[in-house]
Amino acid sequence: MKKNCKAVWENCLNIIKDNISHQSFKTWFEPIKPIKLDNDVLTIQVPSQFFYEWLEEHFITLLKKTIKKELGNHGRLEYSIIMENTYNNTAPYTIKLPASNIKSTSNPSVTMPIDLNKGSSKEIPNPFIIPGLKKIKVNSQLNENYSFENFIEGDCNRLARSAGFAVASNPGKTAFNPLLIYSNVGLGKTHLAHAIGLEVKTNFPEKIVLYVTSEQFTNQYIDAVRNNSHNDFVHFYQMIDTLIVDDIQFLTKKEKTQEIYFHIFNHLHQNNKQLIITSDKPPVEMEGMNTRLLSRFKWGLSADLQVPDLETRIAIVEKKLYKDGVEIPKDVIEYLAYSITTNIRELEGALISILAQSSLNKKAINLDLAKRMIDKFVKNTSREISIDYIQKVVCDYFGLQLETIHSKTRKREIVQARQLAMYFSKKMTKASLATIGLHCGNKDHATVLHACRTVNNLIETDKQFRNYVEELDKKISL
Repeated sequence: MKKNCKAVWENCLNIIKDNISHQSFKTWFEPIKPIKLDNDVLTIQVPSQFFYEWLEEHFITLLKKTIKKELGNHGRLEYSIIMENTYNNTAPYTIKLPASNIKSTSNPSVTMPIDLNKGSSKEIPNPFIIPGLKKIKVNSQLNENYSFENFIEGDCNRLARSAGFAVASNPGKTAFNPLLIYSNVGLGKTHLAHAIGLEVKTNFPEKIVLYVTSEQFTNQYIDAVRNNSHNDFVHFYQMIDTLIVDDIQFLTKKEKTQEIYFHIFNHLHQNNKQLIITSDKPPVEMEGMNTRLLSRFKWGLSADLQVPDLETRIAIVEKKLYKDGVEIPKDVIEYLAYSITTNIRELEGALISILAQSSLNKKAINLDLAKRMIDKFVKNTSREISIDYIQKVVCDYFGLQLETIHSKTRKREIVQARQLAMYFSKKMTKASLATIGLHCGNKDHATVLHACRTVNNLIETDKQFRNYVEELDKKISL
């Protein structure tokens, strides 16, 4: 009696279902359609090349045993893959691939008719790949410059860096999955994300690592929907071992994109693949994000990058100079680190401006050049006035070394400068009295209050001192 392909495949599915998880069966076997059975060769239709490769890599042994059980020792399996032709708007076409031929067909060329009247044909590349995905498959899109070696560690980022290093040493197997890194702009989120990806590739060369921005992810998904390649898009991302999505907050209010990312996230997490996400805010502050997705973000670790302290900023500048093989005076480095406090990207931008000015105009880099360039740079960028910056301006005004403000000396001119720094810090920042005192020589809040009262009294009784305060106010506010 001649066997029916649908009945044979149904019997195969009953066996397969008992040997794999329900989710795997639903994802990888339910979409398959039996096409024909000819001379003990069962042909099945799969949705895509990725689909075929996944079956061959993960289920070929089970498929072979099942086919032989149903069709005997001579039973064989062939795949029929539907290809969407995005070049000439012709109907879909298929390619046939025998089972266990994956190495020779990982990126096959396809012969298809071009001019039916002439009967001619030419070989064209496989048009199946979604635009942009073919490159991503072989290129992780990681920036080699953003390594752990070039990432300066400080109190501001120690937790996030340590978690990132742990993840890179054992991706998908730590409690930090997903790892969500968040901070304001310019504090090193992207650098750290790249560093983790690079370290994973170094430790596990066989793993597929992919860095993608949320904008790229969204555009690829839109293209997939437009080209009717939704399954191909999902199958591609389900093959990633370490997926890094940068600036996830840009998925807010994009419900369909969030939904597809949610399913990809679930699949990867269930299969112990590593997920790394960056954002400009913690999950609790992400408005317009799917509740189910936010709950997934909280499964692992959320680590923030804070504004770097003075020592870390100086170390960042010195590292940049060392890498570029450039030397500049120590006082210029310190002035730069004191002036730009809230954004590492702006800090590096100001340094580049100084180096460019020096090179183009053949001028030596000194404090005068740095002051002109940095003051202009700071003036043209939105910045938050910091205690460090106020101290720098006050010391420059009176011609004092910054260290003197932090010293215990009771010299009149130094005490006065310290009191002015405390006065302007209370007036122009949101810092508490205790924080201001800590930055001004480890004084207590009572000392800060006394300094502010003293300055206010002198403004009312001492004309020259009042002029000092007015000029300093203008300099700090510039």
